[in-house]
Amino acid sequence: MRLRPVRFHDDRPSPATMQEEVLQGLASRPKRIAPKFFYDERGSRLFDAICELPEYYLTRTEMGILESCAPEVARLAGADCTLIELGSGASKKIRLLLEALRPRHYLGIDISREFLRESVQRLAHDYPWLEVHAACADFAQDFDLPDPAGSGRRLVFFPGSTIGNFEPHEALAFLQRVRRLVQPDGALVIGVDLKKDPKVLHAAYNDGQGVTAAFNLNLLERLRAELNAELDPKNFQHRAFYNAMHGRIEMHLVSRRAQEIRVLGRRFRFEPGETIHTENSYKYSVAEFHALARRAGLQPRQVWLDAAHLFSVHYLSVITRSRPRAA
Repeated sequence: MRLRPVRFHDDRPSPATMQEEVLQGLASRPKRIAPKFFYDERGSRLFDAICELPEYYLTRTEMGILESCAPEVARLAGADCTLIELGSGASKKIRLLLEALRPRHYLGIDISREFLRESVQRLAHDYPWLEVHAACADFAQDFDLPDPAGSGRRLVFFPGSTIGNFEPHEALAFLQRVRRLVQPDGALVIGVDLKKDPKVLHAAYNDGQGVTAAFNLNLLERLRAELNAELDPKNFQHRAFYNAMHGRIEMHLVSRRAQEIRVLGRRFRFEPGETIHTENSYKYSVAEFHALARRAGLQPRQVWLDAAHLFSVHYLSVITRSRPRAA
């Protein structure tokens, strides 16, 4: 069978957008930079390495759940849907759904351009019957969805518990955008990390090999490479901890000493111990996430858990509100 070409759509935010957001974040109190900026090419590869770590239970647990539930997902979704993956990364988990659903069209969306290109090219090679599209875009914001999503039933796949990186109000807005994307007869399959023993969470984000630390610190390398930032990454260290009050893991870059960095001509002063807040990863109970989904107009149809109740995969459909009858 002849290999179909990948149709690539580039809607990646401009460098000016990154500049504006980084400068605004460093000027805020406390300082922060959004986790989407982790994912340059090196950051994407480091995250891939994190997913293989023994402490990082999330990926292997979600894969195990998907292996068992993929046939039921296919039954719920029905035949001939368009499969849309948000945050496609290395496109490993999607293979389980591709083989169960056998859709005609696949659209992978990710913010890391070169990493996305490599991943979708592998999919096109391995599934020659599949029409593969890719869009480099920030799916956390509104963007124009390219074909093939213009017609037919849409099934959105959002793995990895990335929903936890959003603040709760942002997660609600994101799910509302997904509802508009898939309606009226589409659905969302989403991975959600569950609340659990904080010791398990601490180990997952502070691995013994230091890969997560390198992933966090690579953000500073990206600022140097792309924004000509004047800083020394050695003057910062990785810190991750569970904030029980907010139900989230927090990741920070901690200044080891008093220092000043420069980004695009702007100076930013750090006191010893002052941090750049780089990521939140909210954890949910099943009931909490279902309540959030319903507020967004999505109806929980099915949830699958691993035996240890570490992780969950949810199938959500659009809530259809009946129109009042005419008098």
